[in-house]
Amino acid sequence: MQRRSFALLPLAAVLAACGEKKPQFNSIDLTGADYARGFSLPDTDGRVRTLADFRGKLVVLFFGYTQCPDVCPTTLSDIVQARKLLGADGDKVQGIFVTVDPERDTPQVLKSYMANFDPSFIALHPSPEQLAATAKDFKVYYKKVEGKTPTSYTMDHSAACYVYDTQGQLRLYTRYGSGPKVLADDLAQLLHPA
Repeated sequence: MQRRSFALLPLAAVLAACGEKKPQFNSIDLTGADYARGFSLPDTDGRVRTLADFRGKLVVLFFGYTQCPDVCPTTLSDIVQARKLLGADGDKVQGIFVTVDPERDTPQVLKSYMANFDPSFIALHPSPEQLAATAKDFKVYYKKVEGKTPTSYTMDHSAACYVYDTQGQLRLYTRYGSGPKVLADDLAQLLHPA
């Protein structure tokens, strides 16, 4: 008789797990991924930042550059709008921008650029070596595309955001162009799990 009750325990656990409601994110769920687990990069004041600095907040991290004509300003604007859509919960969202063009994106340029979107957003200014290592860890693509003059180049780069929960765990990958409502809905689910 005892053998049967022990045999039923695993089945009961499986059935109970089936009844749990899993979040239905619009973005790609990366929970448990073995990459993009964190960073250690200087901000525009030279202070080294890590995910632990933002514990208690959702982090929306994006790789880009200040002279980007469309993808970067659109993405940063979407994060701003998503924060607004969340109302009071918007204060629990930290936008972080990692430049893929540290040569032109000096700390002062980055500060001015971020102020155009949201003064609470933080820009990270890695060295070329730090950028290469971080991009590899995050599986981010970036490449310099020569222009007509040495300073008129552009940067090809991945166009998506990584979202971390309030405990600093990687949770979501949001594609470019999804829009602020989609991002806000996903952020709300992370802040208030069912």
